[in-house]
Amino acid sequence: MSTSLRLGVAEFRARPGRALLPGVALVVGVACLLAALVLSDALTRSVDEGAPLTPSSVSHVVDTKPVEYDAGAEANRPKLDDALLAKLSSVGRAVPVQVAQADLLDGNGRAGEHRAEVHVQQPDLVRWPLAEGKAPAADGEVAVDKITAYERSLKPGDRIKLAAADGKPVEMTVSGIMKKGGVDARPILVAGPDLAKKLDPQPFTKEIWVIGGARDAVASAAGASYVVWDPAPDADSIGNELTFLLLPFSVLALATAVFVAAATFRAVYAQRQRQTALLRCIGAQRGPLVRRSLFEAFVTGALAGVAGALLGGPMAWLLARTFDVTGISVLFGAVELSPELLPSLGYVILGVVVAALLSVMAAVRPAINAARVSPLAALRDAENEVPPRSVRRLRLVFGVLFTGGAVLLAMAAIAAKGTSAAPLAVTFSAIAAVTGLFWILGPVTVPLIARLFGRIGGTQWKLAGAEVRRMPQRSASVALPLLLASSMVTFFLVVLGGAEELTFQYANEERPDATVVDAGDRPLPQIPAQPGVAASVVLHKTGDGAASVDPEQFRTWLRAQNVSGADQLVAGTAIVPPHWEDRPFVEADGKQYKVVGTIPGSITGYTPIIAGATSGPADKVLVALKPGVDPAQFRSELQAALPNNPTVIVQTDADERAEAARYMHLGTVLMMVLLGLSVAVAVTGIGTALTISVQERRKELALRRALGVTQGGLQGGVIAEAIMLALVGVIGGGVLGFAYAEVAFLSIGVPLTLPALKVVLPLVTGAAIVVLLAVVAAFGPSRGASRIRPAAGLASG
Repeated sequence: MSTSLRLGVAEFRARPGRALLPGVALVVGVACLLAALVLSDALTRSVDEGAPLTPSSVSHVVDTKPVEYDAGAEANRPKLDDALLAKLSSVGRAVPVQVAQADLLDGNGRAGEHRAEVHVQQPDLVRWPLAEGKAPAADGEVAVDKITAYERSLKPGDRIKLAAADGKPVEMTVSGIMKKGGVDARPILVAGPDLAKKLDPQPFTKEIWVIGGARDAVASAAGASYVVWDPAPDADSIGNELTFLLLPFSVLALATAVFVAAATFRAVYAQRQRQTALLRCIGAQRGPLVRRSLFEAFVTGALAGVAGALLGGPMAWLLARTFDVTGISVLFGAVELSPELLPSLGYVILGVVVAALLSVMAAVRPAINAARVSPLAALRDAENEVPPRSVRRLRLVFGVLFTGGAVLLAMAAIAAKGTSAAPLAVTFSAIAAVTGLFWILGPVTVPLIARLFGRIGGTQWKLAGAEVRRMPQRSASVALPLLLASSMVTFFLVVLGGAEELTFQYANEERPDATVVDAGDRPLPQIPAQPGVAASVVLHKTGDGAASVDPEQFRTWLRAQNVSGADQLVAGTAIVPPHWEDRPFVEADGKQYKVVGTIPGSITGYTPIIAGATSGPADKVLVALKPGVDPAQFRSELQAALPNNPTVIVQTDADERAEAARYMHLGTVLMMVLLGLSVAVAVTGIGTALTISVQERRKELALRRALGVTQGGLQGGVIAEAIMLALVGVIGGGVLGFAYAEVAFLSIGVPLTLPALKVVLPLVTGAAIVVLLAVVAAFGPSRGASRIRPAAGLASG
């Protein structure tokens, strides 16, 4: 065995805890990586299992030839219609693959905003896999997707209501639960062909299956405008496309683990610098010492990889349950995922290889720096990390250069707002700011921030601040990963909050107080008068996309909405959205209507308004409410007055706000959960740093005990250090993330705004959780500190 290996083995035997300490962060990092892979596998498996299949009896698939999109070409595109079915039926059995639309009624018997997709399935050609129950066989049976079943607590045999084509409710039996999940609360159903016709007389035909017949005969019967191909049983399977959905966030957590491991290796090697100096004095060369350190790092990483791989499955399970509770799973169309708790052999090997390599990478620079220290300098009893004056001067120069460059790039991004160069300038400015302020100048800025907290607390806080100042390089190395993670969380939350405000500004465009429509675009019935209505107007459908109104009613309604622009609207004229204002007339039902004004497109749904015949079907009713009337109350009263019309819905401005707020909330939760992985890894650095700090200060802590400090006092001091380091990372990262979020807004032309309470509250909650995790991480070191006996501690070292 070589000298390097013997030294490494001896270190593991003598101090196994210290040798393995740098691997703690790698355990969490590898667990995050494998949790993402295992959860992605479960998500992919869930989606693939629910994908529609092509029955083995299908011989050929017929579809129209793909063409480039063009309005004229689209209008003349060949149809998959009954005539084509008749031609193909002369060769073999022709079965259309169709999708209908229907309205699934809720528990109150009303339709929702999103219509259900109804996939037509022949009884002998089962296309959709089921998780429970059986395929629908009778007209009164449907299969529902698993997300709808999950949200409505449905099981086979339960009853649900759908709206038929005429809008009347019909009761159905749930025959089965599909393995497929509807994405984002959009229901998916499977029904037989007879029931589908009752729900939607004009379903969309995706393709046509042909059973039997030769391919040449099928192609000849179809004609040159159609294409014939062999069926692919798993054509709708997504394969491994979702495998890397969560990977970027786990890689970020793994990168954070490398930062933490490098800082821990540096502290461990500094702790045994006297041993290194003695070995150098008796003739040891730098090479074997470096190789010893790298061998230790390799073994530490390999063991951390095994432990992380074993933790990956349980962490994936916890993430899956978190996604279910927060509603994120619905966005993916998969709920109640069951990832494997024990990883496969391949994933274990991957975890070991990744952790071992990253551990060696993290240890290279600290090992080389430790071997370069001269024996005389290492044998000195150094109590702090004060570097030579030349090093400090060089650090200051480079720190100022990087920080100044960050400021210049931020100013350039603001000056170049609206261009493609602005986001790049913001990105590089943020990288330069982190490098300058917290990497190069970290030993200066981190103690400076800690000094602020030391002034507001008692004795424990002052002692904690003194420890940060005693070891500024170590403190900066510990705070940097947490600071990076906190800055990213803050940046994304502030940006999401700003995007939500922009969405609300869009929603604040001039819109009707309420719009009455049919969920399935059916003609509206007579809408009964409601007491809270100031004015209303009925829009009648025409054959050319315009809406016909009574001009007097329309002008009255616009005045009630405080919108101008239709004063000249009389019979035979038209009002158009601004993007139509260059057109001299609007053509509808063979007549031309002169354009006499414009109104905001959002007020009418961007539909041209003509003052013509109002004999067409009622398409929608625009309503202006009296001041103080609650739109939700108006909706409930109107729908109560239309009990036989369950598909009549009322759309309000509050609905759009609620929808935007929902998506922003889900995005916020998703970012906090996934970026929280990096925060959790960063917090482990606090625990490892405190462990080393307690080992180094045994004499100091023993002296405190001898002077009368209780065990609880020692524990409180160590916990105070953990809280201070956590606050430094959270506050420093929060300020940096907020600053660059504002710079990003300015670079796209959005004015500066303070974050709303819905942004601040998650940030404060997240900061409190980080501090709590830091306290948990400090529990072990604080217990170790409290157990030091004065006599033994003063005699050590």
